[in-house]
Amino acid sequence: MAQEIIKHLHRVNALRDLAAKLELMPIIHQLQHWQCERLLVTHDDLAQQKRYQKAMAFFVDELYGPKDFSQRDADLARVIPKLAKVLPDKAMNAMDDALSLNALSFDLDMAMAQFIKTHYADEPINRDIYALAYRHVGRETDRAHQIDIISHLGDQLADVIKIRGIGMLISLSRSPAKLAGLLALHEFLERGFNAFKAIGDVQSFIQPVLSREKILMSTLLQDTLILPDDNPLPIF
Repeated sequence: MAQEIIKHLHRVNALRDLAAKLELMPIIHQLQHWQCERLLVTHDDLAQQKRYQKAMAFFVDELYGPKDFSQRDADLARVIPKLAKVLPDKAMNAMDDALSLNALSFDLDMAMAQFIKTHYADEPINRDIYALAYRHVGRETDRAHQIDIISHLGDQLADVIKIRGIGMLISLSRSPAKLAGLLALHEFLERGFNAFKAIGDVQSFIQPVLSREKILMSTLLQDTLILPDDNPLPIF
């Protein structure tokens, strides 16, 4: 499992380097910011419920958004073999899902950014540009896999928060993590645990998200969809 996690880290780092060379990073960041806003609008009913707010923020800010994850990823690459020895398998599986999701999402965003740079470089991203880029890139199998990873991650997180003593383990490891220069990584783990612990029933949050995202994906990729008239993306 540790080696798989390291592969995800290497993959996203290589993609970031390539995106920087192609001068795509500004568009990717703009795209990620737009998508975060879209997620919050699509799932506004969940985001407004107090018990789901931390989980929504974690997905948007820690797993997907335009935040700089380089320090967290560097921390992980440095200590993942040691973490594998102390963290439960389910926690490692959840981390593998999270980083796999991060790498695949960046790959898809980079493909969309290339289309946007070619056709709409001087325009701010909006729902119509996004829909056109999404359909141009296609990759329905990868999009479906992206949703499947979220589903599996939800299952893993539901199991992790039930592990006896895991919360105390994370809490007690804060000081050692800070001394070792691993605070960014520790805060990522701590925020993730606290976010989903607050929910209780993780599936009550994950399942509505999955259902809506599947419908949106299917609609955007339908051959009969006429853009911009039939754009299913929310207006905001």
